[in-house]
Amino acid sequence: MSGEVSDAVVKVLDSGWITTGPQTAAFEQEFADYLGAAHVVAVASCTTALELCLRALDLPPGSAVLTPSLTFCGAINAILHAGHRPVFVDIDEDTLVPSPETVKAAADRSEPAAMIVQNQGGYPVDVPALARAAGLDRTRVIEDAAHGPGAARDGKNVGSESFAACFSFYATKNMPIGEGGAVASSDQEFADRVRAMRLHGMSKDSWKRYLPGGSWRYDVKTVGLKANMTDVQAAIGRAQLAALPGWQERRARIVGRYDEALRDLPGLVLPQRKLDGVQHAWHLYQVRVQDRDTVSAALEAAGVATSVHFIPANQMTAYGEILGAEECARVPVTDRVGEELLSLPLYPGLTDDGVERVVSALAEALRTRG
Repeated sequence: MSGEVSDAVVKVLDSGWITTGPQTAAFEQEFADYLGAAHVVAVASCTTALELCLRALDLPPGSAVLTPSLTFCGAINAILHAGHRPVFVDIDEDTLVPSPETVKAAADRSEPAAMIVQNQGGYPVDVPALARAAGLDRTRVIEDAAHGPGAARDGKNVGSESFAACFSFYATKNMPIGEGGAVASSDQEFADRVRAMRLHGMSKDSWKRYLPGGSWRYDVKTVGLKANMTDVQAAIGRAQLAALPGWQERRARIVGRYDEALRDLPGLVLPQRKLDGVQHAWHLYQVRVQDRDTVSAALEAAGVATSVHFIPANQMTAYGEILGAEECARVPVTDRVGEELLSLPLYPGLTDDGVERVVSALAEALRTRG
């Protein structure tokens, strides 16, 4: 933890107010300024952000909601907890996100009421194109931007013009707080609804009730969740936000080193992305390789930790039981690519020597696999 973060936390503790209050409000404004968004609502996690947004849309119970299967399970859980039905969308194997064609195929069979789109690994999706393919207005599209801080398309930051974009500040994310999330929205009424719903639907939070001249009276006009961010988290977030641009520059340099060193290794597919007008956030560096588990084990033995993002949701037991085998068989490209994906180490503190160690270990693993 940096000195700036430590100092920020100590100041909050010394203030005597550690739950949602002035630090949270300041963080919301500063993150909105960074994104270029009209409104930001800080919440407990990206998962709760997704659920709050789905609830705030006030869809009919059991509505079909399009979602990629190549996503974290929390995104699927958010749809189910909101009382709706996930509809799996296949991916484009180059970008690892749904294409207009795969979205249209899923929409044609399901008549969706809403859609969640995901910026897989930090690749900013073309939201208008996917919305048109789904036959949905932008006000029915929720962006899962857990990997999104630092990403942009056509010069506009992810979240800057979104009706609803959900961010994650989990410990491994580009802007880590430890836990936490946020909703960015261009629509004040929607943002206000999410803001109330993050605290049970109460019309006033504790800070507003106990300010001088405040009142203990409040109303509950809509049913919400306990999903607020604390001032301790917000203070950490404010300090981390100041460091984010530098971290993003470092991520891009690491990616450049990986690209150059790995491009000629046989049997390895590097991250492919359509870069016209796209600024990748590089939350993940996902390569594709046959015998992925063997290669991963060899890297582990060499002291290089890797991961997989993600095990496709359609392969999970619970979702198969809920949605049925037919729905879970709708994403063949996801199933095939999901067996090949491997995320290499990528974080701002990774040194150039560390990158070379990863490259050397991967080259050896590819050379010696059976």
